[in-house]
Amino acid sequence: MSARGSTELLVIAKEPVAGRVKTRLCPPFSPAEAAELAAASLADTLETLLALPARRRVLVLDGRPGDWVPPGFEVVSQSGGGLDERLAAAFGGCTGPALLVGMDTPQIGAAHLAPALAPDAWDGCGAWFGPAEDGGFWALGLAEPDPALLLGVPMSVPETGAVQRRRLVEAGLAVRELPVLVDVDTAADARRVASAAPGGRVAAALGRLTGAGVR
Repeated sequence: MSARGSTELLVIAKEPVAGRVKTRLCPPFSPAEAAELAAASLADTLETLLALPARRRVLVLDGRPGDWVPPGFEVVSQSGGGLDERLAAAFGGCTGPALLVGMDTPQIGAAHLAPALAPDAWDGCGAWFGPAEDGGFWALGLAEPDPALLLGVPMSVPETGAVQRRRLVEAGLAVRELPVLVDVDTAADARRVASAAPGGRVAAALGRLTGAGVR
């Protein structure tokens, strides 16, 4: 287990059930194959966070936990409502600096998150922001996890990231940037992520499924 840090680490995720996750991978993948890739993506993400310093690690889950949840994570259920409300509620359950990531960037490693987890990460910093190539964001860190900073932000649209970052700035927060990453939404995204993290579970799963799904 890694050293104890000052920041709470949150992963917001769906239970990897066929037909409920990664539906944009279908086609070329079947729902079951898409769920296999989702499970691999989530497992890679959780493994990375287990190796990082944290005060608390929380899986904010839509669905039921199983034996695939590794020791070291507390599991809490996602709230109802839209994604902005669910993200806001996740931060609302925190009592200090918190950094949230999704399950769609399994290529993340310690180096991607190191700036936001350094001993001086929150010195003069109110927020950490990890933009995604599709216009969203893959990571959001808040020194003071105020749910109001997320409520009302339009989610899953090309301007999501810009609106969220503007909300942080307009709240008077000093915002620091994390690297731009690609989310796994399409088969092409999955291939890019597998290339970026060739030793990960996503790369292995994609290799198994290549003959069945990717052309």
